[in-house]
Amino acid sequence: MSGGGEGVPLLSVRGLVVEFPTAAGPVRPVDGVSFDIGRGEVVALVGESGSGKSMTSLAIARLLARPGRIAAGGGVFFDGQPLHTLDEAAMQQIRGARIGMIFQEPMSSLNPLLTVGEQVAESLRVHRGMSRSEAWARAGELLKLVEIPSQHERLHDWPHRFSGGMRQRVMIAIALACEPQLLIADEPTTALDVTIQGQILALLERLRGELGLAVLLITHDLGVVAQAADRALVMYAGRIVERAPVEALFARPAHPYTRALLASMPSIDVRVERLHTIDGQVPPLGALPPGCRFAPRCGHRVAACDAGVPSLASLGDGRETACVRMVDGSLDG
Repeated sequence: MSGGGEGVPLLSVRGLVVEFPTAAGPVRPVDGVSFDIGRGEVVALVGESGSGKSMTSLAIARLLARPGRIAAGGGVFFDGQPLHTLDEAAMQQIRGARIGMIFQEPMSSLNPLLTVGEQVAESLRVHRGMSRSEAWARAGELLKLVEIPSQHERLHDWPHRFSGGMRQRVMIAIALACEPQLLIADEPTTALDVTIQGQILALLERLRGELGLAVLLITHDLGVVAQAADRALVMYAGRIVERAPVEALFARPAHPYTRALLASMPSIDVRVERLHTIDGQVPPLGALPPGCRFAPRCGHRVAACDAGVPSLASLGDGRETACVRMVDGSLDG
């Protein structure tokens, strides 16, 4: 399979729309999403629950539950190859081999009836054609790679004998077994304590450096974004409302939703008396407001916000935002 070359992004998502049919008509949990990920780059997709982050990752990997589908007109390109047009057999040759995935909950993702070694070795036998003994030996090397001690003994253990952090390391080992170019990590540190979370993020950063791995990091945690990502995409109600290099996003957030998310982060500043919250909820897919989807929750709302769904526009410094007030002037003006 030929690659797309050095000038082609490793992953290119263009106008991606995910549709689910309902009695009232189709709903779109992902609606016109576009972004690129370069080789070796970590891009975070961030937003509240229900914003469409996980659905975007499932669409990229072609794991949408039926009757969900990728609508015509948009697509996903991996190393220049259109994934959205591949049949399932061809997609299976890419998924797990060239694109690895870490799912949200490692205990439910691991099979409780198989040893850890069997689960790590499985993809090596399927995608690499290794013998059982070859795959088992490589599985031990992978557990060592993700810093699981006594790896040869632990290959024989069952998932329930591993802590949450160690189960997550096993999931990373499975995802990296075939040396993929892209890792999709969906909330990889959820339910882990802060110390273990830091260890997992440090592990991903080390593996990125050693393997040249690109990562799509799905998270609601801006602290994880600050620690792990090069660029951030802020998603709300199925659309990307801001994208920027991580340092610029934290220093000069543009969209009111991004500002509200940052204001909601816990602070060690003793002068901060309470956490800020964002009033309201992400709107249901069947009752989206006209215009900007964040407008009903936004303190900067003006009449123009209801006139049409704003598109991403450049602010001239590597940042883009879908806010009419920022493009026309300033929220503070």
